[in-house]
Amino acid sequence: MDETEREHGPWRRNLRVLWFCTFVAGMAFSEIMPFLSLYISSLGDYTKSQVTMYSGLVYAADFFVSAIASPLWGMVADRKGRKLMLLRSSLGTAGAMALMGFATSVWQLVALRALQGVFAGFISNAQALVASQTPRNHSGASLSTLMTGVTSGMLLGPVIGGVLAQVFSIRLTFFITAALLFITFIMSWVLVEEKFKPVQKKPAAERSHNPLAAFPNPKLILVLLTSTLIVQFGNISISPIISLYVKELMHNVGPITVVAGVIAALPGISNIFASPRLGRYGDEHGSGKVLIFGYVFAFLMYLPQGLVTSVWVLGILRFMIGISDGALFPEIQTLLTKNSPVELTSTVFSWNQSFQAIGNMLGSLLGGWIAGVFNYNAVFFSTAALMLINLALIWWLVPEIRKSKVQSAA
Repeated sequence: MDETEREHGPWRRNLRVLWFCTFVAGMAFSEIMPFLSLYISSLGDYTKSQVTMYSGLVYAADFFVSAIASPLWGMVADRKGRKLMLLRSSLGTAGAMALMGFATSVWQLVALRALQGVFAGFISNAQALVASQTPRNHSGASLSTLMTGVTSGMLLGPVIGGVLAQVFSIRLTFFITAALLFITFIMSWVLVEEKFKPVQKKPAAERSHNPLAAFPNPKLILVLLTSTLIVQFGNISISPIISLYVKELMHNVGPITVVAGVIAALPGISNIFASPRLGRYGDEHGSGKVLIFGYVFAFLMYLPQGLVTSVWVLGILRFMIGISDGALFPEIQTLLTKNSPVELTSTVFSWNQSFQAIGNMLGSLLGGWIAGVFNYNAVFFSTAALMLINLALIWWLVPEIRKSKVQSAA
């Protein structure tokens, strides 16, 4: 599809529909998180340490399987269409979520979370479809706007999930969540339009065993995928300890859970406002400039979080982190889009999801370990150091980014 076809295509309607669908999907995925550990403890007579261990297994099962399955589904998407993958993911995940409401043992729950990982990919395929159908000069703004849907949903999800579990029950909340995902299936089926041209399979003699051979700048792709892993690792490593850090700063006095919830939500709020604006700036002045700004700003905001003595200062700094996230994640995706052949958009986005899943796994495991061995503030210091290391990787390995000479793939 050339730029003229894209400009006159249904990309604007697709963006609006998929914004709402990713909002619902993000909300559905995050709304079960506040009570998942409580659900696990209700499935047996477990000690505190057993509940912690089983919770880790249940959380990790989804990420582990999706890291393996995502690249395989990405190759299918480039051959069969991204809309088909949206339908597969939303319907399959809805089914897995509904079955979780019937679980009677923790091992059933682990298996069903793994099954959810098999069907993962709604958000990454929505991003791939928008990226493949949108004119390149609008891709940064479009992907940034789409990211606000995901962020908004994940921001509201825990609150809505907690209310649903309180008003109804934990089991019933799984069924409600499955119903929400089924709505995204219907909307994607009826309202999303994809002008898809399947990848023509090359003769065996012409195929390369190197999966990056089809990309004009393989090193850039690898660096960007690694960047996704590092940024996600940094974000997730802080999630397990943020409420405990708030408790320490408040000296165990006052509405700790309420304050911790607000602190956890602040990056998402600023991200919603910053992401589209930074995306438009990147389209006009270069995505590389926005990416470099994101790393520098993230370092400057993470470092002092380990030194604060006031929960109010922590709140301000956490709010600022949403701005750096609004610069990093969408611009990494935009650079992946602009430097990948159109017919491999889903493949590269599925790789990106896989690296993100690995970052989720490593961040949740190592973040808790760092806090346990050292202290809570060590997690913020290590994350700040990771942002600098990631910036150095980009600065030295892909100098064309800082020189604003990254060219779009044909």
